[in-house]
Amino acid sequence: MDNNTNSNPGQGKDPRKTVNIRFNFSWIYMILLIVIVWMFFNQGGANPQKIEWEDVKEQILAGDVKEIVFIRNDFEGRVTIKPDRLEKYADKFGGNIPSKSPHFVFLVSGSFNPEETFGELNDSLPESDRFRLVIENNNKVWGSVLEWILFPLLLILMWVFMFRGFNRNMGQGGPGGFFNVGKSTGKLAEKSSMKVTFKDVAGLDGAKEEVMEIVDFLKNPKKYTALGGKIPKGALLVGPPGTGKTLLAKAVAGEADVPFFSISGSDFVEMFVGVGASRVRDLFRQAKEKAPCIVFIDEIDAVGRARSKNVGFSSNDERENTLNQLLTEMDGFDSNSGVIILAATNRADILDKALLRAGRFDRQIHVDLPDLKERSAIFKVHLKGLKLMPDFDVDFLAKHTPGFSGADIANVCNEAALTAARKNKTEIDKQDFLDAVDRIIGGLERKNKIITPEEKKSIAHHEAGHATVSWLLPNASPLFKVTIVPRGQALGAAWYLPEERQLETKEQMIDQMCSLIGGRVAEEIVNGQPSTGALNDLERLTKSAYAMVVYYGMSEKVGTVSYFDSTGSRGYELSRPYSEKTAELIDEEVKSLINKIHDRTYGILMANKDKFLELAALLLEKEVIFADDMERIFGPRANQKPEF
Repeated sequence: MDNNTNSNPGQGKDPRKTVNIRFNFSWIYMILLIVIVWMFFNQGGANPQKIEWEDVKEQILAGDVKEIVFIRNDFEGRVTIKPDRLEKYADKFGGNIPSKSPHFVFLVSGSFNPEETFGELNDSLPESDRFRLVIENNNKVWGSVLEWILFPLLLILMWVFMFRGFNRNMGQGGPGGFFNVGKSTGKLAEKSSMKVTFKDVAGLDGAKEEVMEIVDFLKNPKKYTALGGKIPKGALLVGPPGTGKTLLAKAVAGEADVPFFSISGSDFVEMFVGVGASRVRDLFRQAKEKAPCIVFIDEIDAVGRARSKNVGFSSNDERENTLNQLLTEMDGFDSNSGVIILAATNRADILDKALLRAGRFDRQIHVDLPDLKERSAIFKVHLKGLKLMPDFDVDFLAKHTPGFSGADIANVCNEAALTAARKNKTEIDKQDFLDAVDRIIGGLERKNKIITPEEKKSIAHHEAGHATVSWLLPNASPLFKVTIVPRGQALGAAWYLPEERQLETKEQMIDQMCSLIGGRVAEEIVNGQPSTGALNDLERLTKSAYAMVVYYGMSEKVGTVSYFDSTGSRGYELSRPYSEKTAELIDEEVKSLINKIHDRTYGILMANKDKFLELAALLLEKEVIFADDMERIFGPRANQKPEF
């Protein structure tokens, strides 16, 4: 007896050889298609040529016919030519003599008598030239059935196939497919399925506090209603892209012990008239059944755009009908007690005023870009899964990423890990993060870009001009790094670490504008003429100058007025809120301001020309210089405010 014999017969089989074949309903379609194709292309092997009865008589009298099969009920005759006579009719077959019979086919009228006609022809021929005659009826029962059934069957199969695909695409709101297209596509999230909590949301302390209060409303409603108060009906999260609005909503779902419906604003708008309003009704019907609950509408501007701003004539009414239904459901005759609406948008200025009034969205929660402290907290969240160098300085990264949103910081951390892996490192260091920031801001380095020596010198003088002016003016942004290595579309760049201030004075704006035009003025000093490389600088300079005159009231001649429309109520009006005379005065003031800034920048660079040229030479040599090099050439950064 073999000791290795296994008593379980199933264990001796190789699992890799097991083939599981599952039935697929589409196989039936394939089989039917193959059968239909076979029937069309396999109706007998012969391909007879159609001829007239007079031609057949000539063939019979010539003694070329071997057999004639006459189908009585079709009035059709099929002629087979003798093999040794086929050469005579090669031209009728296109030069290819057929190997199968019948060779010819002819049709006659209902008065044709085959027995009499063919009998007379056979009697007139000698014995050797006579042909064989076969008369029969064509019993094509299955052919007739197929002709009647095939086309309706194909229509039914196409209908079923199309609606199966249509149901998958349009019937996401519930069972019923196409007939359920008006159902809400909102997703119901249970507490167990949401893993994000407020602990995962770093920074955003003010916004998080207000959202946490909404969760507390739902958990302890008696605490607030005991004094006669009412729970707010809705809160609108407003802020730039990537600041964490959707993440806050996910945290609400993770913290609240209530049902949570999430849907996008674009899900309400479809190509079918009335679908959007129907989905709004169904969403709120489900929410009322689950109350107390939270409904989150992401990117609400897709459906909540101000009705007066819909400039198109197509699909206009459908969006407005959907918005009207949303307004009615949020605060209409029906009560929505226990249903709180959360919505997120980065374009609150285009939302309809009726949507923002008290009683619908009672609160607007502003989710702004994180400050220094909040960026440090966000970095700590995204650095948890990364392998970092010991004693890694997170605050250093927070200082070097001003203006970055939470999404940008997450991208920096991921890009730093990829950069370290690209260099075959086992740990991520500070330089990897700095390279990641440079890549995100300026783009990928393009050291192989062809640049002539003259262009390289011009780029070095341009960037040295920016660096010199920003270093010597106390209100300009502190310089961190200057490079002439091409990145993205830029041939050179200067990195600054701007102070995070909420207000800017006229003096601070002018120092920043002098720094912007420093590259252009440096080219004029060295080359005697400017180049096209200052396009972006001039664009930003002009916008800042117009803002000072038109928006901030910082012009003595124009006066302390502002033509800025923060509400967007003017919409798409093409007329300006001031006269032509005022427009001319504004243009003169902007030009005068820019000329003063140009002259001041020219004076600063000429007064420090030797150091400026030394900086440009160092930049040509190293291609990248830092604040330490600037301090070695110019001394400590200016700390006194010059007069303008």
